[in-house]
Amino acid sequence: MGATGPHWDPLRKELALTDTDCIFCKIASHEIPSTIVYEDDLVIAFDDLSPQAPVHTLVIPKDHYRDITDGVPAETLAAMTHAIDEVARAKGLTDGFRVITNKGADAGQTVMHFHMHVLGGKPLGEGLL
Repeated sequence: MGATGPHWDPLRKELALTDTDCIFCKIASHEIPSTIVYEDDLVIAFDDLSPQAPVHTLVIPKDHYRDITDGVPAETLAAMTHAIDEVARAKGLTDGFRVITNKGADAGQTVMHFHMHVLGGKPLGEGLL
């Protein structure tokens, strides 16, 4: 997938549809193996390598967006919501789950590719994690 389309601005590499150094872009393009839970044309969901709960799956857009405020199209956000539902079904999260996204380093974002964490598999309580 090249850097073309409505989000390409040659002056701002961070808006490119792919980032050659981004680990999540490499997972989305199957350059790096992962345990895929769900995939469609716009998004991919895979298990986190350092889970914070018995179920910890990441849902990411295949195109590169820094975070939730980076002009993510409504169609992509809808696909992510659908993927979250598919992950919950696949992982048997019938009693509930938590969805988290971080925006920026101050919020704890460590990979600068928009993603949502789906956590569950145990009672999570009222805390943030």
